[in-house]
Amino acid sequence: MDDQHGILLDVMNELRLAQLHGSDREQVDKLLEQLVEFTRMHLWSEERLLELNEFPGLVEHRAEHRSLLSQMQESARRAQHSEGVQMRCFLRFLCDGFQEHMEGMDMEYGPWLNERGIF
Repeated sequence: MDDQHGILLDVMNELRLAQLHGSDREQVDKLLEQLVEFTRMHLWSEERLLELNEFPGLVEHRAEHRSLLSQMQESARRAQHSEGVQMRCFLRFLCDGFQEHMEGMDMEYGPWLNERGIF
């Protein structure tokens, strides 16, 4: 999961750099689509890992994932149809949302999985 978190952060950085360097709309849209799709895959992978290992907080974790993904998709849609200011807001939302999720809910399952020999 940590490797996937790193990839998500890399794509967010690519988006930030694309915005800073004035990349064209097509490139930014492609990065947004990659980010949403990889996020969807990551959340599914994480949920599957928790499901296979009978994590007791899975229902709540899955609900938070659904909410995060829904917000992300809506924010990406708005960013794709606006100018740079909205993109900055979207990137801030991503950074804050992922940091909050990784430092909050994701920290709950780490020790639990480690106790079961999963590192």
